[in-house]
Amino acid sequence: MKRILTIQDISCLGKCSITVALPVLSAMGIETVILPTAVLSTHTMFQNFTVKDLTDQLRPITAHWKQEGITFDAIYTGYLGSAEEIEIAKEIFDGFRTPDTLVFVDPVMADNGKLYPAFDLEYAKLNASLCAQADIIVPNITEACFMTETEYRETYDRDYITGLLEKLSALGPRISLVTGVSLSEGKTGAMGYDRESGEYLIYQNDRVDAAYHGTGDLFSSACIGAVLRGRTLLDAVRIAADYTADTIRTTLENPKKPWYGVDFEATLPDLIDALEK
Repeated sequence: MKRILTIQDISCLGKCSITVALPVLSAMGIETVILPTAVLSTHTMFQNFTVKDLTDQLRPITAHWKQEGITFDAIYTGYLGSAEEIEIAKEIFDGFRTPDTLVFVDPVMADNGKLYPAFDLEYAKLNASLCAQADIIVPNITEACFMTETEYRETYDRDYITGLLEKLSALGPRISLVTGVSLSEGKTGAMGYDRESGEYLIYQNDRVDAAYHGTGDLFSSACIGAVLRGRTLLDAVRIAADYTADTIRTTLENPKKPWYGVDFEATLPDLIDALEK
């Protein structure tokens, strides 16, 4: 069984970050070790949420793992709330990486042309330096623009995404994958570039006209899980994109109309079935 370390926050209620990564990766048959960067009562779309920062615990926890001889087949970072946590993530890469360890970075910091309120341009540069050390990175278009100092566009063509991918590749990752890419009406998905082979990949599925918190975490978790289960990157993107879209559709059909996250628990059997095909 493969073992993955995921480094991100815990929103106790909210279906995002570790509360998505842990169940999804575990259901995919991967031992999932968590390193929580903070504990939030809910995710940040709720009002008056509480936060307990855990930055001071990250080095002691990982030092203990080193003493115990713990190793990882992959390291997966999501939301990192501060510059110090980005630097610690780099230390963890250096301390636990072997030639066979896959480093997967989702540089969560922005969407819809804007940085999240807690972040600034300096933080974007730090995330770019983190991506430089990764094997696979999965920014959305906004995050890719901030990390490469590219003008964000609401409308774009394939050449624009290709240019973004080339700039991301110049940062250093082996594979750059931009998510939320729509190359034709009614479609969405991802486009990627493998710096070593020089090959591009594209996957598009039907756009679901809805937006929910945590779907990026769902995609990333399913994607790295499929890669660790031996799927090609294109196949992993297909599995993750279809699973995310199907989960959004299922959530829309829920008569209780959940608003703070998607009903991924209901669609986990479909994800497992997709891995067996």
